[in-house]
Formats: sequence, C-alpha cells, structure tokens
Amino acid sequence: MSGYGGRRTQAERDLITVEIGYALCSAVFAAAVLFGAVAGPALLFELPDLAEKSLLRAGLALAPVVFVVRVVSVLVRLRTGGQPSQPGRTNPDS
Repeated sequence: MSGYGGRRTQAERDLITVEIGYALCSAVFAAAVLFGAVAGPALLFELPDLAEKSLLRAGLALAPVVFVVRVVSVLVRLRTGGQPSQPGRTNPDS
C-alpha cells in the first residue's frame, strides 16, 4: 500500500487475489496428498477393521490441519513481504 491507511492499487488487489487462490489450491493439493498417503492403504488393501478405521480417521483428522497450516503459511508470507522488491535480485548490493 502507498502510505498508512491509503487505498490499494489495482496491482496490489490483483496480487492479493492471486495469492489467496494459490494458497487455497496448494492447500487442497497438500491435504489431498496427505490424505491419500495416510488413508490410501486402507482404501486399496484388505486390512483388519481396526487398522482400516484408524488410517481413515487419521487421514480425516490430519488433512484439514494441513489445509489450514498451508493457507496460513502462504498468507503470512504475503503479509510479511516474502518476495524481493526487485525480481531476480536476491542481494541488495547487486
């Protein structure tokens, strides 16, 4: 933003929109991969009832946690300015 309490430019609003979309899509992907890794064996193989229920419950419990952690981590990075101000330059002296 340009100054305290100022209005956001169109580019800043577009950046926020893209970052929110990226956060949600990457969080859905991460949660799906985790669910598949944890609960996948229970869905693919014939396991004892206790193991099958445990894996499914673990997958259902961990997937939302991973989703929330991923969304928060991406949006906090946006808020703290995780990207350099000059693309391609990583050192202020370059």
